Formats: sequence, structure tokens, C-alpha cells
Amino acid sequence: MILLLDNYDSFVHNLARYFRRLGRETRVIRSDEIDAPGCRALDPEAIVISPGPKHPGEAGCSVQVIRELSAQIPMLGVCLGHQSIGVAFGGLVVRCSPEHGIQSPITHHGHGIFENCALPMKVGRYHSLAIDRATFPSELEITAQTDDGVIMGIQHRTLPLFGVQFHPESILTDQGNRLIENFFTIASKRRQELVL
Repeated sequence: MILLLDNYDSFVHNLARYFRRLGRETRVIRSDEIDAPGCRALDPEAIVISPGPKHPGEAGCSVQVIRELSAQIPMLGVCLGHQSIGVAFGGLVVRCSPEHGIQSPITHHGHGIFENCALPMKVGRYHSLAIDRATFPSELEITAQTDDGVIMGIQHRTLPLFGVQFHPESILTDQGNRLIENFFTIASKRRQELVL
């Protein structure tokens, strides 16, 4: 089961439909109606932290879940979820030029969730905040960025923890399904390793 933490964004339902179309049982729970122990008790294969209209500090249990569970449960943060990963490891989120319903090309490192994705990859952006490069946490690495240096993808250096600033479920994102499938493949492998 995929646990999708809902940060009160209309894209949450698009993500849930997307996951179900890919054959994944998906449970949607609002991020202010559960905590990290509650998430752990559900025993999800992976946790996806959704987009939302606020700042990571106002994203329910999102930051707590990342801090407490990312060593045991694979996670993907989307937009606000991506920013929450940065904050969970000590980074800051800063204002950037508003990009709502904009398609941008990004460059990426070509492995992990970006394996076999086009380079450059066109993605749909809906944000006015971004992870700050000046305070970027050393435990994380930048995996994708725009031409002007806005951080578009991150991952933890040792844990199965990934974030994307863009929306893989958006019609504006080319190969969003491949990126999501890559994440699910990584999550399934990690789950098997933990069982063995």
C-alpha cells in the first residue's frame, strides 16, 4: 500500500488516480490527521508527501514523518513534499519567481527516479517557493535543476528518499509516469531488502 499524505492540494487526487492506474493500492490521509507513529503502524510500502499551498512548517506531520521514518520507509516528496525534505534536514525554503502552470526543461543526473527519463526533461511547475541552495543540507544531493539553477530534484545520499519540485502527475510533465514507476521499483526493492 502507498500512503499518500494530503497537504490540502487539488493535485492529491490526481496523484492517487495516477498511482492506482499503475496498479498500486493507495490510501490518502490528510497530513494533519495522523502522525509519524500512525503512519508507521499502517506499514506502507512507501509514503508520498503531496503538494500543498503552504510552507513546510504548516504541512501537518510531513516534516516529522521524514525525520522519523525515512530510514525505514521509502519516500517521495512532490512540490511542498520536496520542500519538506529540505527543511527536515535543516535547509531553508525561499521565495522564487512564481511558476504556476508553466512547463520548463530541467537537467537531471539520469539515475534513481530519473533513470531512462529524457534529458532535458520537460516538467510542469506550480510553485513560488524553492529549497535554498545556500543552506542546502549535506545529507542530500541535488538531482535535477532548471537552466537558471532552481532545485527541481533531490535525494538523500544513503536513504531511499526523493523529492521533486515539479508535478510528475501533471499533463505538462513528460515521462512523469516513468519517474513514478522508477520510484515504485526502488520502494519495492527496499521493502524486499527489509523483509530479508
